[in-house]
Amino acid sequence: MPDKKSSDLLFTKLKDIRLNVLWKDVKEAISGTERDFTTTSLGRAIFILAVPMVLEMIMESVFAVVDIFFVSKLGADAVATVGITESVMTIVYAIGVGLSVATTALVARRIGEKKKKEAGVIAFQAIMVGLIISFVISIPGILFASSFLKLMGATDKMAAEGFMYPAIMFGGNAVIMLLFIINAVFRSSGDAAISMRVMWIANIINIILDPLLIFGIGPFPELGLKGAAIATTTGRGLAVIYQFYLLFKGNYRIRLYFDSLKIKIGIMLDLLKISAGGIFQNLIATSSWILMIRIIAISGPEALAGYTIAIRVIIFALLPAWGLSNAAATLVGQNLGAKQPGRAEKSVWITGYVNMAFMGTLGVIMATFPGFFIQLFISDLAVVENGTTALRIISLGFLFYALGMVLVQGFNGSGDTLTPTKINLVSFWFFEIPLAYLLAVVFNWGLTGASIAIVSAETLLAIIALFLFRKGKWKLRKV
Repeated sequence: MPDKKSSDLLFTKLKDIRLNVLWKDVKEAISGTERDFTTTSLGRAIFILAVPMVLEMIMESVFAVVDIFFVSKLGADAVATVGITESVMTIVYAIGVGLSVATTALVARRIGEKKKKEAGVIAFQAIMVGLIISFVISIPGILFASSFLKLMGATDKMAAEGFMYPAIMFGGNAVIMLLFIINAVFRSSGDAAISMRVMWIANIINIILDPLLIFGIGPFPELGLKGAAIATTTGRGLAVIYQFYLLFKGNYRIRLYFDSLKIKIGIMLDLLKISAGGIFQNLIATSSWILMIRIIAISGPEALAGYTIAIRVIIFALLPAWGLSNAAATLVGQNLGAKQPGRAEKSVWITGYVNMAFMGTLGVIMATFPGFFIQLFISDLAVVENGTTALRIISLGFLFYALGMVLVQGFNGSGDTLTPTKINLVSFWFFEIPLAYLLAVVFNWGLTGASIAIVSAETLLAIIALFLFRKGKWKLRKV
């Protein structure tokens, strides 16, 4: 029998080995890898893909938190203006995410089939589609910025003082579109570390420029709310330039060559066909958010500002979970391309369990201490009270959000974007909006009623997605 000293020594050695393996995987995930994710063990594949994807999404959430942190110093009207603008900017995000969903499905499938050249051709077509759509959005966004603020419930003063914020954000929407699409190209090919680095660059620039341009520090002009829009757009724009540099000069799984920069109508139509479901599923979700903003605006600027800050905190929590979900989408696409549907399904279940553990923990923390998080951004008592109420209620549904988002990304990774579209239509339009109006307006529960409706809708979404995913029809999808 081994003595206690020998047992302790063996335990220490085994612990050191595990830590060394973990640290090696972390370094590989952050620095980039040439690993084949269709043959790597699923646990390690999910970990190496998820680490940079989670960090990327944290960086995306930092955009929202940093902006609202500095803008909140300008008062409730400025925060409400950002909230209204972001509610409609989600249409741009929806289109960008929809295109990135189609890009992910097609690129991941080609990578799984070992057709890297074809994956690059798909990437270029996705970029061109994004540029065309962003140009169409930018014109009315610039011309009717003030009118749209009033339409969404802003006061005349808010529209007069804050119209440049939506004008710049809509006018520069191409950088948002391209950032989403090109990061999806790298991510779905397996080079998730590149997407992470791109977001780091965008955020560092935004964090530096935000206070300089908003408050006029040093030689910089004091631009207020307009400064926040310029800082965000500049940060994203420079990140997109870096993306193009990597696509043409980098030595990664996907590279663009000048001889392949040709319009391929057939591929563009395939992208639009798949992305239509991705776009509509996100438009359904985000347009419901616009209506939620309109319903909450009835309760006054303080309720709207409190809800806006609460949503920013929630986004900060949810986006890392989206990073995990994106890992599932990549693995589903690549493994279906490699003719391994069972492995594709297993990757979704493992990712779902991890995501539920992560989001469940965050949900408990935020439901217990909601006031702490809201007061990090603003001290106005009325706004803090409203934000605390919204954050406490909405965070109670984090466990269901975690499962639902992974299952939805599982569908999307297979190229089945129609199923999540139907799920969103039922959950948000047929259920959430009527319930929110009933509770918030008819029953006069205000922000409390709207928050209850959000939790209820997300719970319903997870239940429906679970039922349909288990049926397995997504495994037969051809793209």
